[in-house]
Amino acid sequence: MNHETILFFLTISIAILLAIVVYQQFAFRRGTQSQIRKISRKLHEIIESNSGEQLMLFTGNKELMELSAQINALLETNRKTRADYRHSEIASRKMLSNISHDIKTPMTVILGYLEIMRLNGTATTDMLQKTEKKAQSVMELINQFFTLAKLEAGDMNMEMSKIDVCEICRESILDFYEILTQNGFEVDISVPDSPVYVFGNKDGIQRILFNLISNVIRYGADGKYLGLDLRNNEKEIYIDVIDKGKGIDKLFADRIFDRLFTLEDSRNRNIQGNGLGLTIAKNLALQMNGELSVQSNPNVQTVFTLKLKKMLY
Repeated sequence: MNHETILFFLTISIAILLAIVVYQQFAFRRGTQSQIRKISRKLHEIIESNSGEQLMLFTGNKELMELSAQINALLETNRKTRADYRHSEIASRKMLSNISHDIKTPMTVILGYLEIMRLNGTATTDMLQKTEKKAQSVMELINQFFTLAKLEAGDMNMEMSKIDVCEICRESILDFYEILTQNGFEVDISVPDSPVYVFGNKDGIQRILFNLISNVIRYGADGKYLGLDLRNNEKEIYIDVIDKGKGIDKLFADRIFDRLFTLEDSRNRNIQGNGLGLTIAKNLALQMNGELSVQSNPNVQTVFTLKLKKMLY
């Protein structure tokens, strides 16, 4: 085979190889474009139907697989956002309904007493006291509602300073001591004799303990026990508020801090709360870079724990 023949076959072979490469690239591009169009159509269907479905793509193209995974991650984030929004919308409607009910009930009583006094032309001391009490309950609910709104909006100005939490714990128990003893509670306090300092807001910590102790009196009264235990390590302090009442079922443990959530027995008017106290306490703890949690073994022991960062100097 002469030199010219070899050169001819070599040229033909190169031309064939180039043709194959060009065809493969063309076919690859056409296949990729087709798959992209399929992804686009399917994504449009998912968005239009709000189905929560994800993309299913079978391809050996790593770039398309990665793109599909990222799209699915965005779809999952969008699904969760929609679910959270629906949950928040339902909770807001329930909150407004409960607030309307809790305001309407005492206002009906107030208007009833005022009507009786108007018709009689006189106002007895007993009626005036009852009217005042109901008016105060309405104001308390309104104040708590606006406190929570300010906390959740970040509009609550909480000045932080060095605070002895031992002193606050003792003061909080003293504030409730009379009502606790009148109702036959055993009070058990374990607080260090020497000061334990945190960097926090005194009014905020007092409000948290007020709400927790009030919660024990409302819902843990059948256990006739209130414990307050202050523990600390090198970095944190823990304040446990303990009762031995009916406790909290595991089904409700995750919801106990939700706005306006109340347990079933809160329908008893003698112990009813408005469902804002624990939510406010939780938000106050967060504002001070702390945590508020609960552990409950029904009819044995329920412990609300406030965790705050310890001041080391």
